[in-house]
Amino acid sequence: MLKIAVPNKGSLSETAAEMLAEAGYSGRRDPRALNVADPKNGVEFFYLRPRDIATYVGSGALDVGITGRDLLLDSGSAAVEIASLDFGESTFRFAAAPGRYAELTDLEGVRVATSYPGLVGGFLERHGVTAHLVRLDGAVESAVRLGVADAVADVVSTGSTLRAQGLEIFGPVILESTAVLISANRDLPGISTLERRLQGVLVARQFVLMDYDLPAALVEQASAITPGLESPTVSPLRDSEWVAVRVMVRREETNAVMDRLYDLGARAILVSPIHAARI
Repeated sequence: MLKIAVPNKGSLSETAAEMLAEAGYSGRRDPRALNVADPKNGVEFFYLRPRDIATYVGSGALDVGITGRDLLLDSGSAAVEIASLDFGESTFRFAAAPGRYAELTDLEGVRVATSYPGLVGGFLERHGVTAHLVRLDGAVESAVRLGVADAVADVVSTGSTLRAQGLEIFGPVILESTAVLISANRDLPGISTLERRLQGVLVARQFVLMDYDLPAALVEQASAITPGLESPTVSPLRDSEWVAVRVMVRREETNAVMDRLYDLGARAILVSPIHAARI
């Protein structure tokens, strides 16, 4: 069986479980369960702390896992990213008291507090900066006010939490993180199937299926509006002057595309969700 590590809590847990269910796998029903076998699909799930997943997968104890790109890079694990899963986005930045630092080089010899010393240390090393890292497990934004550090490196969304602690963001982006599929050996049997299924879920979430009727003379103009992934499917109708068109459209563009098609002359424009896909 393919052994899959799944986050047991935190921001990645719920969405990871939803994606696996949409991909056709049977996960745990009891939130206290530590592992669940899915013999029908030839896999077994192990529910672990997100921060530990890269270590288990990198050691070969588990075959593949879902975790954050930030946690993978921070771990120093032998596991590698094999696919982005497009959820759990986060951005890592430096912050300090307003006006204290402006450039990355200003951190030379400075105390920097972070919960991700491997990630931040690697970033600083690549840029030739030597700082003193102070590892904290949480509340990093309080480190400057409490005198533990001179600057912090942490996850930033709106920046409101940092501003509330009297800090401002400076310097370059450290990392744009997201949930990723990782493995130390992507050639193991079953991993390619898992990856295809998860990518199919992403496609189903990002696209809808659009059907519309159109005067045959306008097909080329309509195709410019809805080119699809490769090419629209065009089928004849009983009225030889009209055709039926079926195409995939990005979900967020649905209404704008419908407006443009209607203005062009399309009618009976229908939109259907996609429940699964293989592209």
